[in-house]
Amino acid sequence: MADPTRVQILSLIVEAASGRRPVTELADELGLTQPTVSHHLRIMTEEGLLERTQEGRQAWYSVVPARVSDVLDSVRADPVASVVAPPVLDRIAADLAIRFAGVFSPETIAEYVRGSYLLLAERARITRYLPSLTARFASDRLRALAQADGLSDDAIPEVLFVCVRNAGRSQLASAILRSLAGDRVRVLTAGSEPAGPISPKIVAALDEIGVSIGGEYPKPLTDEVVRAADYVVTMGCGDACPIYPGRRYLDWELADPADLPMDAVRAIRDDIDGRVRALLAEIDSVNVR
Repeated sequence: MADPTRVQILSLIVEAASGRRPVTELADELGLTQPTVSHHLRIMTEEGLLERTQEGRQAWYSVVPARVSDVLDSVRADPVASVVAPPVLDRIAADLAIRFAGVFSPETIAEYVRGSYLLLAERARITRYLPSLTARFASDRLRALAQADGLSDDAIPEVLFVCVRNAGRSQLASAILRSLAGDRVRVLTAGSEPAGPISPKIVAALDEIGVSIGGEYPKPLTDEVVRAADYVVTMGCGDACPIYPGRRYLDWELADPADLPMDAVRAIRDDIDGRVRALLAEIDSVNVR
């Protein structure tokens, strides 16, 4: 279990609602070949950590009940030590120190990099492309912090979309707004309880109308992105979002598309599209004045 890839495999298995995963699904989520994943699964099965169940042509792997506590201890260990080597985080912090020179100290930047990594690894449970997503998340948070604390004179209006898992409604809204507004509006998203991957149905629904998801990923809600936003749009996340004066808060009542069929997802997409266009018209009218 000391091998980082095995830690990631075990994490995905224990996080599954059914408590089991097939090789194809694990390989896809980790971005690895099926033979590589099968190799690790075979070793962990031989060592008595996993058990294999054959159903038709599909083999499913789950944790042996007697070893659940051992596995949980492993996957809950410090993710920095088990998945990403500290030098990678040091490199990210050093690069961001160049971007934010004169704005934040190297110590503050390093703190945000490690904190962003832990939020993605532990709360969002992201495993694929974690170093590069850590760099993006830390950069967005630092830029938002500079904006919120008056360390930046950036006048671009900022919109924050927040839903529960940051894998459906907020991603639909942000992708559509980016497509319509381009660089004249900055768009961020977050989730009160972020998921691992964005739902493939969301990606497909956007593709049908010629809109790209743009490399987005679920991420947890943090204080500085709320403080930096001019518009905060919540969708089904209750009172998870803190309230600060001077922001325009909107609550869009929309069904969660996670378990809905594609026709229902399309209906939600089209509803969001209309709301986003109205929001953009409001933003443009304010900026013209």
